Amino acid sequence: MIEKIKETAGFIRNAVGETPKIGIILGTGLGQVTDLMEISKEISYKDIPNFPVSTVQGHSGKLVFGTLAGKYVMAMSGRFHYYEGYDMKQVTFPVRVMKALGVETLIVSNAAGGMNKEFKVGDVMVITDHINLFPENPLRGKNYEELGPRFPAMTEAYDERYIKFADEVAQEKNLRLMHGVYVGTTGPTFETRAEYEYFRIIGGDAVGMSTVPEVIVANHAGMKVFGLSVITDLGGKDIKVVPSHEEVQMAAVTAQPVTTALLTGLLEKL
Repeated sequence: MIEKIKETAGFIRNAVGETPKIGIILGTGLGQVTDLMEISKEISYKDIPNFPVSTVQGHSGKLVFGTLAGKYVMAMSGRFHYYEGYDMKQVTFPVRVMKALGVETLIVSNAAGGMNKEFKVGDVMVITDHINLFPENPLRGKNYEELGPRFPAMTEAYDERYIKFADEVAQEKNLRLMHGVYVGTTGPTFETRAEYEYFRIIGGDAVGMSTVPEVIVANHAGMKVFGLSVITDLGGKDIKVVPSHEEVQMAAVTAQPVTTALLTGLLEKL
């Protein structure tokens, strides 16, 4: 794995020259954030050695380098999911490559189902913590000390200073911003009503099929992490609406003015 990380990082470094210290992973329906960037380079995943290829509708599958809110960033327009058949090492490989390229801050975003009774479809939630319900941890197996410690702490998986910055941005721009715990599950099925209730009872506010593996690896690598979830559907014992991937995409796009305002405002404060 070490050699693959070095090979991929070397390829990207040769292609773009200077590399950024900020990485962004754009989830379902959020890829249009790249429209706000002053792009200097784009690389399709299929052209990057050792990279998986995103197979999900709404994930364009490219690395984008450029300036956003005055900061030089690299953005993953499309991510890899465990439910696509990739193992956890493949799902989190881009985060390893980001670290090898010098990324120190990782911003993750996703579309999520909400079970917090205060949430509405279209709300944006700052992730304050997560519950990992994936059957495999991306750090399982041999540990390479050059990548991180054997037993990394997850007590502040999401940086409290960045959360404070986001709250300041929301107040300055008069944005409705929720806080909550993200539950990570395998997918690809949407949750049953009973599962939504279970996740709420154990402390979750939103649930999705990504993000947690990436955040674990980012913390293992010593990165600072900030996370956002767009609440694209609601679930629970009293909610009978049947979600679809198309509706999730549309809800994420509808919330883009808020997500982009938060992202750009946060970047300005970093």
